[in-house]
Amino acid sequence: MPPLKLDPSDYDAFRVDLLDVEEQECTNDIACAVRAILEAIGEDPERQGLVRTPDRVARAYAELTAGYHVDPKRLINDAIFDVTYDEMVIVQGIDYHSLCEHHLLPFFGQCHVGYIPRGKVIGLSKIPRIVEMFARRLQIQEQMTMQIAHFLEETLNPLGVAVVCEGQHMCATMRGVKKPNTSMVTSAMLGVFKRNQSTRAEFLSNIGRHHNEH
Repeated sequence: MPPLKLDPSDYDAFRVDLLDVEEQECTNDIACAVRAILEAIGEDPERQGLVRTPDRVARAYAELTAGYHVDPKRLINDAIFDVTYDEMVIVQGIDYHSLCEHHLLPFFGQCHVGYIPRGKVIGLSKIPRIVEMFARRLQIQEQMTMQIAHFLEETLNPLGVAVVCEGQHMCATMRGVKKPNTSMVTSAMLGVFKRNQSTRAEFLSNIGRHHNEH
């Protein structure tokens, strides 16, 4: 039986903006810190274009770090189902945006997730929401990749989990080495994906076809 491939572009449920989390109120501390930064770089926080910038940045950071405030149990919401299906499930092309914990600059790209059920599957919308939960934090791509894989392993106890993330990092493209075409690929292979080369190759081949089609 061929692997079940689920392309998030086909499902409205995969469009995740802020997860299902109440918007966090901006704190005066963040706004004050932004005001201090503006002054430190020689700007005037009182000029027309900047007068509301500290509050805007505070609200933006609340949105970009919403993953810290997600309850994983509420996120899953009992959307785990008993099945007899035991072939590979692949969810590919999941867009994400995150913040590099080293420079607080954005990195973004796509995440591809596969798992082989051991009697249980998770609802279609949940894997992109899990990716979003970990992306909406201060991160490094390597850590985010492993967190997604381990969370699915702990939640589903599958035969194996595979996660591949691709990312472009603003800390490498707009500062530092300033190489605009630089991208990064990270992977986490657990269970049968780590032990069995043919299983791993099947997953990588499927996500490779996704790239060729797009």
